[in-house]
Amino acid sequence: MGLRMKTATTMAFPTAAPTIQRVVCAFRRFIAERRGIAAVEFAMLLPMMLMLFLGSVEVTTGVAIQRKVTLTARAVADLSSQFTNIYNADMSNILNASSDIIAPYAATPLTVVVSELSIDNQGQATVVWSDTLNGTARTAGSSVTIPASLATPNSYLLLGEASYVYDPTYGYVLTGTLTLSDKIYMRPRQSASVARTNS
Repeated sequence: MGLRMKTATTMAFPTAAPTIQRVVCAFRRFIAERRGIAAVEFAMLLPMMLMLFLGSVEVTTGVAIQRKVTLTARAVADLSSQFTNIYNADMSNILNASSDIIAPYAATPLTVVVSELSIDNQGQATVVWSDTLNGTARTAGSSVTIPASLATPNSYLLLGEASYVYDPTYGYVLTGTLTLSDKIYMRPRQSASVARTNS
């Protein structure tokens, strides 16, 4: 009986050993395999790469629009400062120039306001006249807070304001709607003040 058990054990062992060796060899080949690593790494990194790419596009576009908003505010104030008397046709040309400045971006979200401010002998600024494109003009006679360095008594300033409603296309990094704005003050160049004639 002991001989039978020994024979059975001897016959079972050689059968199990090659199976274990095959599993070990297969596992080693699997560990050493490198052909699919690049594809796996690419699949893992692709979402992050897309987010970085689309995010950089959104941020770059926002910075470019902000720059153009600043240029627009400067342009409307600068153009207005070169007149002694602005008529309706002149103001239309000044405001419509902003559409060319903001290009290639759409002009519809752009709001432009140009106003003349009168500074009294105490340095308080009030609106003399105001015009707008796609927005609301300042009310004549309303007070405006200006930097102390510009509050020269008994003088005038031209205020150019521009804002742009930026809605990122993808919204991966910049989410929601952003309002980009800027303003600039300028002194009249040709006279002490700039008259505004509605004709």
